[in-house]
Amino acid sequence: MRCPACGRVLSRITVEGISLDACKGGCGGIWFDRYELMKVDESRESAGTALLDIERDPALVVDHEKRLSCPKDPGVVMMRHFSSVKRRVSVDECPSCSGFWLDAGELAAIRSEFETEGERDRAAAQYFSELFDTKLAAEHAETMQDLATAQKVAQILRFICPSYYIPGKQDWGAF
Repeated sequence: MRCPACGRVLSRITVEGISLDACKGGCGGIWFDRYELMKVDESRESAGTALLDIERDPALVVDHEKRLSCPKDPGVVMMRHFSSVKRRVSVDECPSCSGFWLDAGELAAIRSEFETEGERDRAAAQYFSELFDTKLAAEHAETMQDLATAQKVAQILRFICPSYYIPGKQDWGAF
């Protein structure tokens, strides 16, 4: 496989039973197959420590704005997105094979964001709460108003339509 950032051939490295592809002597990036990144993304996971100092060429300059192709399938352009709700690190993910490309230094930044997966989950829940709670509360209030209006209309029409035709008021039928 070739490095998506600088084009060099990726070297196979094994750290604590995890086999990865790294751009040794090049840009210093690392390719993680599906589910491999989650084995090294927390600071308490010892396997990730060995990956923080991949040998790289300091003279090599990588264009971080360039869209990268998947090293497994060069025909697929990877998606760039933030790795967490703190929005400090953007990573490249392949939509086809679900692998991740991390440039030099990105793994260290990811490992420094949260101590545990639980802390990451709580931060995500808080972030989504800040984004959506007020909108959800407004939608809920509107739905409750619509329900109250529908109940008033049903109450008004109770003389026209006997109770056994009102949905939920009978034990038989299609309602």
